[in-house]
Amino acid sequence: MENTNPQGPSSQSNLDAPQPLAVRQMISSGQRLLSLDFFRGLVMVLLMLESTGLYEHLMDDTSPGTFTHSLITEFTHHPWHGLHLWDLIQPAFMFIAGTAMAFSITKQEGLGKSWKTQARHALRRSGWLFFWGVLDYAVRGDHLSFELWDVLTQLSFTMLVAFLIFRWKPGYQILLSAALLLLSEFLYRFIHVPGFDQPFTDQHNFGNYIDWMLMRKINPGGWVAINCIPTAAHTIWGAVAGKWLLSSRGAKSKIRNLVIMGITLFALGYFLDWASITPIIKRIATTSFTLVSGGYCLLALALCYYWIDVRNHQRGLYPFLVVSRNSIFIYLFFEIVVSRWLFDYVHTIVKGVLLPAGLPLAWVLILASLTLFMVEWSLCRWLYRKKIFFRL
Repeated sequence: MENTNPQGPSSQSNLDAPQPLAVRQMISSGQRLLSLDFFRGLVMVLLMLESTGLYEHLMDDTSPGTFTHSLITEFTHHPWHGLHLWDLIQPAFMFIAGTAMAFSITKQEGLGKSWKTQARHALRRSGWLFFWGVLDYAVRGDHLSFELWDVLTQLSFTMLVAFLIFRWKPGYQILLSAALLLLSEFLYRFIHVPGFDQPFTDQHNFGNYIDWMLMRKINPGGWVAINCIPTAAHTIWGAVAGKWLLSSRGAKSKIRNLVIMGITLFALGYFLDWASITPIIKRIATTSFTLVSGGYCLLALALCYYWIDVRNHQRGLYPFLVVSRNSIFIYLFFEIVVSRWLFDYVHTIVKGVLLPAGLPLAWVLILASLTLFMVEWSLCRWLYRKKIFFRL
């Protein structure tokens, strides 16, 4: 996989210099933006580790109130009002999807594909995302279930919205994302349904009401299906960021745009929470949460782009690139295969081998999780080396 920066290690001069105007040449030559691949791979590696039960085992092995316990807590979702590191994973997933879409559409346009052809592809992709998202939660014990809380189900909507407005100027795209956030605020604050008229109260908000209408059930954890409305902003912002990265501007200008927008969203979101206007709640994707998490995503992309594509630091990327190229596949693999079969199988084998040797149960569980992670990663590595890439 080649670096998209042909100039090698960067200096202040090539930060200011225009990037190669031949964006289409970059696309047609098969070059990839390593920073984007790394960012996506990092998110997927963290999700893979979560699927193995590692964070849960580490949590159980630490004492509440200690620094280690507080650190591991960051890898769990905040129970309601507040923000943990883990709350940023889904926004990053959806943001990266938007950025990758910008590269995909640019490639399709470079190949001369019409908007109709692109639209058919976008509809088919959204349809498959919706299908796999529903299938992920379709089996609950010994019965079937219809649920719309999976990230892929949400992404099926946000990707379609981002595609439909992709040809708009970035300013108009950002305005639409703001309108979606305002729409979400309006629905929660001003649609008064008896029993569901408390905007930011778990189990009693408008999102819970819509879930009851759509699925005849309410998520006990507080997640709601209409999160796809405000979080469409994440995918739109990702597409805008992709446009900036694909432009002929200099790297300094690209980074400046990402940082300014990131800081603006970050500050606005925290202000809404601090001023007690709208609390930061990930489980219902409040406006303040969406803004703050979007700001983090933009700043993270700016940092990755500067360090990897501009400064040309590529050492240590391979483990993440291997996962990045099959992100949807490995997500479905650990959500369906690992969680329903391989998890218990691997843990049983590791415990059966190591517990008789006298190792503490906590250590054995952690080693079992790491073993399962290596199984998942090795599968990604095998697919990568065989050049097998699953796409929707």
